[in-house]
Amino acid sequence: MSMQVIDTDYLVIGSGLAGMMTAINLSEHGEVLLATKKEASESNSNYAQGGIACAISEKDSIDAHVNDTLATGCGLGKEDIVREILSLAPQGIRTLESFGLEFERFKENTLEYDLGREGGHSRRRVLHAGDITGQEIMRVVIDQARKRQRLAIRTGLMAIDLVTKGWLGMPGRDKCIGAYFLDTEQNEIIGIRARNTVLATGGAGKVYSYTSNPDVATGDGVAMGWRAGLPILNMEFVQFHPTCLFHPEAKSYLISEAVRGEGAVLVNSDGESFTEKFDERGSLAPRDIVARAIDHEMKKRGDPCVYLDITHKPADFLRERFPNIYQTCLDFGIDMASDPIPVVPAAHYFCGGIEADAYGHTALRNLFAVGEVACTGLHGANRLASNSLLEALVCSFNVAEAISRNSEGDGNMEIEIPAWHSGNAVPSDEAVVVEHNWNEVRTCMWDYVGIVRTDKRLERAERRIRTLRYEIRQYYLDYLVTADVLELRNIATVAELVVRSAAMRRESRGLNFTLDYPAKNEIFKRDTVINDEPGESIRRPDS
Repeated sequence: MSMQVIDTDYLVIGSGLAGMMTAINLSEHGEVLLATKKEASESNSNYAQGGIACAISEKDSIDAHVNDTLATGCGLGKEDIVREILSLAPQGIRTLESFGLEFERFKENTLEYDLGREGGHSRRRVLHAGDITGQEIMRVVIDQARKRQRLAIRTGLMAIDLVTKGWLGMPGRDKCIGAYFLDTEQNEIIGIRARNTVLATGGAGKVYSYTSNPDVATGDGVAMGWRAGLPILNMEFVQFHPTCLFHPEAKSYLISEAVRGEGAVLVNSDGESFTEKFDERGSLAPRDIVARAIDHEMKKRGDPCVYLDITHKPADFLRERFPNIYQTCLDFGIDMASDPIPVVPAAHYFCGGIEADAYGHTALRNLFAVGEVACTGLHGANRLASNSLLEALVCSFNVAEAISRNSEGDGNMEIEIPAWHSGNAVPSDEAVVVEHNWNEVRTCMWDYVGIVRTDKRLERAERRIRTLRYEIRQYYLDYLVTADVLELRNIATVAELVVRSAAMRRESRGLNFTLDYPAKNEIFKRDTVINDEPGESIRRPDS
């Protein structure tokens, strides 16, 4: 069977801020192909509201930002990595501004940024563009990418798996050659061969029933990395954003943490503030504490949600500071100037991922990881608010620099990527099976591996997820691949990694809270590592 194979110097998988900026930077050194499974703008980055944390004010310092990040990370952040990434933030901000991005500044002093404050920060340091910072960043970055002559953006390409030297059965040290993709527009499988490959596939919020993430966040990069034998770190640390809009017609709409930064208070259905019982910082405590406080209050009272109250602020201020949030709430019949906003926690960000350093190096030669898919040591056991866009931005420069110096991938172009074999697979006529398994994985994770965990819940989850993974794998082998099947395969894989990681950490630290071990244990002041061979061939049995 023949298969189209595309050659490029650099293959970047993912079109969020990390992927786009890495591709832009790499285009200075060679031909870049950026592959994304939907349209270029569809990513977690595009939905980020709050902004980018950066110690850019004279009243702030890198040391203060480092201290806040390490404190929020609960002892697992790597100080050298934290300091390196945060120190480079101002340079990244200047680059975005050179692209045409305009961060908010004070009207009376346009030389000074109007900085926001969010949970866990000791001072105001969050640069923002209204309340749609991510959307504005991606607008200017995608515009820049499309101007680069040596950068091609291919939409509708769903990554299936990495192609490695070891999988090809070649002797010597393993390395990445490229990847297989399903071209969803042409309904055919293609190969892309590259000197260097970058995973920038983002997060995995769709592993849970309730998430702030868009539908594309199915953990594809982490799943692919694990199947290629890479070490996966700290997957138990799943950050639940405390305040997603609770409304039957709202699809995971996020109420930015910046609203609390401007004075909003979390209250129960009786209008009573409750977060102070859990932390003296109240509604501005780090997200793990606030999410657990909300979860506790809802379960104690039997309420379906809590409320975010900023009604003490004038309507004019709210309309100016949060124009999109204000209007969206109005569309759902909520005037945030007079009505407390109903909110619930939802899966938001994965602090764990593929083991990588600040320059994207992974355990596999010629494969780099950047952004949420990577675990660099910046976030530790809990991410400080608005450090995610910062990491994506800074590390994109680092990764491009590291790749530009890497000549090990030159020999990749002489290695043949075998044609994809479908064997006896047939088109599926049972899409209901995929939908059922999809819902079962996500419901199981929400019920048993959510904000508060126990050994018994994790044991139940592990048994069910492993059974589901077996069923999904058989489905994957028996039928021709589709995007839905590939995403289902990936969320089930990530789900198992989360469950296994949580079961290994017999303590409560950061985002991992278990009723069986409610205190920190210094024995577990270390990364959780899963580094086993999954034993799953990425090709069909007869290939």
